[in-house]
Amino acid sequence: MAEDKIVRKLVSDIVESNEAFLASEETKRQLNSLRMIVPLLLEKGIDNLDLSMFDQGTKTKLLEALGEEYERKGESELAIKVFVLAGSRDKLRQLGKHYESVGHISQAINCYRLASDENKLLELGYKSLEDGKIKDAMSAFVLVNDVDALAKVGDDCLEKQRWEIAVEIFRTIGAAEQLIVLGETCLAAREYQLAYNALEAADEKELLSSLGDACLVANKLELAKKSYESAGNHAMLQFIGENFKK
Repeated sequence: MAEDKIVRKLVSDIVESNEAFLASEETKRQLNSLRMIVPLLLEKGIDNLDLSMFDQGTKTKLLEALGEEYERKGESELAIKVFVLAGSRDKLRQLGKHYESVGHISQAINCYRLASDENKLLELGYKSLEDGKIKDAMSAFVLVNDVDALAKVGDDCLEKQRWEIAVEIFRTIGAAEQLIVLGETCLAAREYQLAYNALEAADEKELLSSLGDACLVANKLELAKKSYESAGNHAMLQFIGENFKK
């Protein structure tokens, strides 16, 4: 997450430094000339370029032109990398919209993330939820830290028995009550590992002991021991140690 913040801060700083530069007519003429060298830049490769002789605005426009060419050639990962270096939020948004249009939602989310476009992330998150793309919805809502939206995704997963994702969501937002409900639901369905994940995250010791009992009856000794350990049930741990020695 720290690296992600640094990347987005880099984009923001470059955007701010470009505003005055781009207003100049002389600049526009210079950039039109520089665009002619884009094929040479492509041949050299982005990692081997040295643009230190140019000011930030010139570098930005050169990089944008290079990114557009990478995008045209279908090299989207390189295009994204170049647009980030250019600080070009608009180009990142445009690429995100393209990914949306072809159904590549996770890539669209990544572009909007790098562009720091929370509105588009929210919009895409709700659209993904409506379309049943739960993991994509969760990814978008996590990025904008929308707890209410995440809770809605978690409830939807619980209702549709997508319990593994629900555990992850409720753990992320610290929703202890929902984790307990989920743990009880998984226990009743004999999904013991998922029940453990939910109840351990909620620190629900009484139900963890009940889970340990159920695992013991089902001959799942290792999970029974983990459940009793998390519950602090030393008596049952001693019972297993004395009576189920390998």
